[in-house]
Amino acid sequence: MSMIDRPFFVRLATAMAIVGATALLRLALGPWLGGQAAFLLFALALLAAAMIAGSRAATMATIPALGFGLLFSGQRNVESFEPAVAGTFLLTAMGIVLLANRLQKARSRMAESERRAASGAAEARLLAEELNLLIDGAHGHAIYLLDAEGKVAIWNHGALRLFDWPEAEIIGCDASIFYPADAIECGKPGKELAQAERQGRFEVEDRRLRKDGSEFLADVSITALHAPDGNLRGFATVVSDITKRRATEDALRSQENHLRSILSTVPDAMIVMDDRGLILSFSSTAERMFGYREEELLGTNVKRLMPSPDRERHDRYIRHFLETGEEHIIGIGRIMSGRRRDGSIFPMELSVGQTASGARPLFTAFIRDLTERQKTEARLESLQSELIQVSRTSAMGTMASTLAHELNQPLTAVTNYVEAVRDMLGKFDPDDVPVIREALEDTAKEAMRAGEIVRRLRNFVARGEVEKTIEDLPALINEAAMLGLMDAREKNVEPHFDLDPLASPVLVDKTQIQQVLINLVRNAIDAMADCPVRRLSVSSRPGPSGFVQVVVADTGPGVTPEIADKLFTAFVSTKPDGMGLGLSICRTIIEANGGRIWMQAAEDGGTEFHFTLVSAIMENGHGSQKARAYRR
Repeated sequence: MSMIDRPFFVRLATAMAIVGATALLRLALGPWLGGQAAFLLFALALLAAAMIAGSRAATMATIPALGFGLLFSGQRNVESFEPAVAGTFLLTAMGIVLLANRLQKARSRMAESERRAASGAAEARLLAEELNLLIDGAHGHAIYLLDAEGKVAIWNHGALRLFDWPEAEIIGCDASIFYPADAIECGKPGKELAQAERQGRFEVEDRRLRKDGSEFLADVSITALHAPDGNLRGFATVVSDITKRRATEDALRSQENHLRSILSTVPDAMIVMDDRGLILSFSSTAERMFGYREEELLGTNVKRLMPSPDRERHDRYIRHFLETGEEHIIGIGRIMSGRRRDGSIFPMELSVGQTASGARPLFTAFIRDLTERQKTEARLESLQSELIQVSRTSAMGTMASTLAHELNQPLTAVTNYVEAVRDMLGKFDPDDVPVIREALEDTAKEAMRAGEIVRRLRNFVARGEVEKTIEDLPALINEAAMLGLMDAREKNVEPHFDLDPLASPVLVDKTQIQQVLINLVRNAIDAMADCPVRRLSVSSRPGPSGFVQVVVADTGPGVTPEIADKLFTAFVSTKPDGMGLGLSICRTIIEANGGRIWMQAAEDGGTEFHFTLVSAIMENGHGSQKARAYRR
C-alpha cells in the first residue's frame, strides 16, 4: 500500500515528522548558516511532505514549518517579526503544495494508465490464446485467412486436419489450390472472392480438394475484412466437411419420403398428438377420411374429430392416463365413432400407441374406416342367410320329392310286421301272443320313426339350427344297423362292426345320422346282391382334430369313375331303378351336422363311404359336459 492510500492521520504524522527532522537538521547546521537561509530547508521539507504524504498533510505541516523558519531567522518576538518574509514563505509553501498536488495527480494518472494498459495487454493475450484454442479445436472446420490477393495468410490446425496441408507449405499459396480443375476453369475462386467483397459475406455448398486430390462436399463461408479506412485487408474463410451430413440428410429424406408414400397409400389414417391432445401430424389418408386438410387441424384438439359423448370425455381420458397410467384407449384397439367435417358420423377402428419426444409423451392414432366393411358384412350376412334358406329349401325340395324313398324302410318294416301279425291271427295260437306283441311294438316304433323323419325334414327347412345332442356313437350305429340289416340274413350278407370306444361321444342330430347310416347300409346290401362275397363293414375311429370318422364298406363291384365324381349329385344313381337322391340327401344331412362325406374305392374291391361327425368330450372330473363342435 502506498503512503497516499494510508489513513490521513498517518500521512499527517509523516508530514510533521519530515518537518521536525528538517528542524533538527537546521539546528545542526546553525553554526555554519547562522540566520541565513532559515526557510530554505523547510520549503524543501514541505515539497517532500506533499510528494510523500499528500497536499492536505503538507498544507497542515506548513504552520510548524513557518514557526521553525521564524525561529531560525531570529524573528522570536513581535518587534523583530517581518511580515514580508513570512508571507513570502507562505506563498512559496502554497506553491510547492499545489505543484506537488499536480505532480501527484499526474503520477496517479500515469500509474492508472499503465495498470490499464497492462490489464488490457493481459486480456488481449488471454483472448488471443482462447481464440487460437477455439479455432484449433474446431474439429471438422477449417478456419484460415486470405490476404487481399487471395493468398493464404493464416492457417489453423482445423484446416490442416481437413485439407492435410501443413502450414509451412500452404502459407502464401493461392486459394484456388482448394478448387477442382473444372471450377478453376470456370473462374470460381476469383468470382467467389469478388462476390464476398461486394456483399460482405458469401456462402456456398460446393466441392473442395484435399492435398491428395480427393474431393469432399464442403460448406464454405467467406467474409470480407476491411480496414477502418475501407480498404480490403483480406478474407476470413470457414470450410466444413458436410459429406457425411449430406448423405445422412439424403438418407433421412429418402426414408421420410418413403414413409410418407406408405402412409399416403395405406388404408389406415394416422394422427400424431401431444399430451394435451393437440394434433401435430395428420396423414393424407386422414385428410380423405375426415375431409379436413392438415394445415386446418395442426395445433387443434383431436376431440374435434369425435362426436358426443367422446368429444367431452377425451381430455379427461388423457389426464387420467397421464396421472395413473391406467389404459382406457392407449394400447387397446377399440371400435368407436368418428365425425367428418360435414358432421356425418362413421364407425372406425381406433388403435393408439404412446411414444416419447424429450420429456413429453406423444400419442399416435391409427384409424380404419369401417363403413364399407360393416356394409359388406351386413350384405354378406343377409346373402348368407338367403343362401342358407335357399339351400335348405332346395334340399327340402329334393328330400320332399323323394320322401317315399326315405320312408321306404320304416314303412316296409311296418307293412311286414302288420302282415306277419295278420297271418298269425289267421291261425291264432296262444303261444304266438308274445311274438305278436313284439311285432306290434316294432310296428309302432317304425311308424314313430317315419313320423320323426317327417318332423325332422319339416324343421330342417326352417331357419333354425338342427337339434344336436351328445350321443354315444356305438349305440347310435347299432340301433341304426338293426333297421338297415333287417333282411340281410336272407340275402346272405355278413355284417362286421369295428367300433372304437375312443371315437365317442359325438354331437349330432341322432335321427338324421341314423337315417344316413340306414341309407348307406341298404345301398351296400343292394350293391352286393350279385357278388359271391357279401361282407358289410361298419367301423369308427378318431378323425381329424375335433371329429370322429365313420366308414361303411362293402365288397360289391364298386363305382365307375364316370359316376364317382357325381355320386353325391341329385338324380345320379348306380341302381337301374334308383332315383339318385339318397346320397344327395346323406351329404346334406352330414354337412348340416358339421361334417363331410366322401367315397373311395376299397383296397380289396368294393366301395367305402366315409363321413365325419363332430366329437364331444366328457369332462367327468368336473361333473360337466363340454361339446367341442362347430355349429353350422
